[in-house]
Amino acid sequence: MLYPKQTIRASGRLLDLRKPQVMGILNVTPDSFFDGGKYTGLSQALRQIEKMLLDGATIIDVGGMSSRPGAVVISSEEECQRVLPIIEAAAKQFSEAIFSIDTVYAHTARMAVRVGAHMVNDISAGQFDPTLLSTVADLRVPYILMHMQGRPEDMQVKPTYEDVTLGVLDFFIKHIQKLKSLGIADIIIDPGFGFGKSIEHNYALLQKMHVFKVLDCPLLAGISRKSMIYKVLRTQPNQALNGTTALHMVALQQGARILRVHDVKEAVEVVTLWEQLESVN
Repeated sequence: MLYPKQTIRASGRLLDLRKPQVMGILNVTPDSFFDGGKYTGLSQALRQIEKMLLDGATIIDVGGMSSRPGAVVISSEEECQRVLPIIEAAAKQFSEAIFSIDTVYAHTARMAVRVGAHMVNDISAGQFDPTLLSTVADLRVPYILMHMQGRPEDMQVKPTYEDVTLGVLDFFIKHIQKLKSLGIADIIIDPGFGFGKSIEHNYALLQKMHVFKVLDCPLLAGISRKSMIYKVLRTQPNQALNGTTALHMVALQQGARILRVHDVKEAVEVVTLWEQLESVN
């Protein structure tokens, strides 16, 4: 199976995506849908980062603002208060790790990179802060481009598409061209599962993720413990690990090169089993 671009340069280091990598989620928020409030203190956050790295994560994605459906967009100043001390301490303590800052703000991105972050993960595609994309270009760091219909406050209010896969593909084509024109060379794409999409939209995207390989950008899948899993199973996020694991295998078979997850050990095991499967083809 052919894959898109398989290496990303992150602040002077090379991220090799010939083997799928696992991105561990660190939400330093009081209101995230699964782990809100667990890691807001520095010591708790550092312990969780250490655990995720020991379990096999390559990238740690640090976010200070919840993007769950209905969440309110906070200010960059409040976000920086939450994330900067943790990124700075973690970058010093775990120098082998790659840290991503999950933000929609140029100021947060710049400050996070200054204290140790290596890439920017933006759910808004630069739509919330008009200076974010030029800032990423100036910083010369990789950028994760995600599709979202609407905003977190209203994105799950009757999302509509003629064809969700083609809609997301058109979005990527348009925005990748813009990013490259700004000089952003290392682009990772994220279809944005759960961001302005019904359960049916999410599964249609998952089934056809291979379509996005034509864009020649590494593909990230962020499905960990989301409602597309637990609503189908009629459970809750804390009971959605088994479903997450099942869909992670599908995402890898569809071409995902990065799994963004809450549960690193289990995701690494899926990658290992997928590699074994691929080795006999």
